[in-house]
Amino acid sequence: MIDVQGLTKRYGRTTAVEDLHFSVRKGEILGFLGPNGAGKTTTMRVLTGFLPPTLGKVTVAGYDVMAEPLEVKRRTGYLPETPPLYTDMRVDEMLAFAGRIKGVSRRELRQRIAETAEKTAIGDSLHKIVGHLSKGYRQRVGLAVALIHNPDVLVLDEPTAGLDPKQIIETRRLVKSLAGDHTIILSTHILPEAAHTCGRVMIINAGKLVAEDTPENLTARLQGFETMRLVIEGPEALARERLARVAGVGGVSAMPEGDGRVEFSVQMQKGRDSRKELARAVVESGWGLLELRPVGLSLEEIFLKLTTTEDPAEAEVAAPESSREAATA
Repeated sequence: MIDVQGLTKRYGRTTAVEDLHFSVRKGEILGFLGPNGAGKTTTMRVLTGFLPPTLGKVTVAGYDVMAEPLEVKRRTGYLPETPPLYTDMRVDEMLAFAGRIKGVSRRELRQRIAETAEKTAIGDSLHKIVGHLSKGYRQRVGLAVALIHNPDVLVLDEPTAGLDPKQIIETRRLVKSLAGDHTIILSTHILPEAAHTCGRVMIINAGKLVAEDTPENLTARLQGFETMRLVIEGPEALARERLARVAGVGGVSAMPEGDGRVEFSVQMQKGRDSRKELARAVVESGWGLLELRPVGLSLEEIFLKLTTTEDPAEAEVAAPESSREAATA
C-alpha cells in the first residue's frame, strides 16, 4: 500500500531525510518513532503529498506522489498533532465542509458523516460547537475529518498528545479498530503506545532508518537478555543471593521499597523462561512473592542505544535487511 524507495529530502544544504527505504502492507499499523528533528514529520509530509521528495520514489495506494499528487491526496487522510478545526463550527458542519473539500458528493455526504461519526464515537456531539469540546473529543473530530472521504491510508501525527490517560486508552482502541480497513502510519514518542497499537515499529534518527521490527523483537534484540521484575517481602541480601543462584540468571540488582518489600531486577539468558525457578526460589525460602513480570526497554533506553552509538555499524545491526524488502500492497 505504501512503498518508499531511497527517499531523500533536502532543504538547501540541510538533509532532513536520507536514503529512506520502507514499505507498509495493506491494513497494517506502522509505528513511526524517533527523537525530535529525526525527520518524521518531513517523511509524513512527503507521503501525504504536501512536500516533494528531493530524490527517491514514493508510492501510496499505487500512485506516485510526484507524478500523481492529487490521486495520492484523495486516498490519504492526515491528522496532524494539532487538528486543523474551525472552532466556531458545529461538528456536523465541520465534517460536511471537510467532506466537500475532499470530493465527497452531496448525495453521499450524509451517509459518510453518519458512518464516520459512528467509527470515531462522536455521534452524540454532532450538533455541538467544536470549540466547546474537550481536547479528547477534538482529537476524535480531527480523526473523523481525516476519515470523512474513506481514505486507503491514514497518517496520524502524535494522535494522543496532550490527552489524559482515559482519553489515550480510548484513542488507542479507536486507532486499532481502524486497521484492516485502512493502512495506518502512527507517529509517536511513546513506546507503550506503539506496543499496544502497532504491529511493527520503525525508528529513524537524523533522517536515517536505524531499526525496524515488531516492538517485542526490537526490545529483545537491543536488550540482549531477558529482564524480570520481582517484588519480594523478605531480606534483601539473602534474597539477592538466592536469586543469583537460579540457573540462567546473569545478574541481580535490588531496590528497597520499604515495609520489608524489595524490588529486584533479574537479568536472564535470552530466550530462557526462568519464571518458575525464580518463583520457586522465593516461595521455598519462605518469602512473600508480590510481583513477577518481564520488563522491556523504555523508549528512552532504545533511543540511547540506537541514536548515540559511536559506531554506525552497531546501529545497522538493529535494522534488518528485510526492511528494504517488506511486502508491498
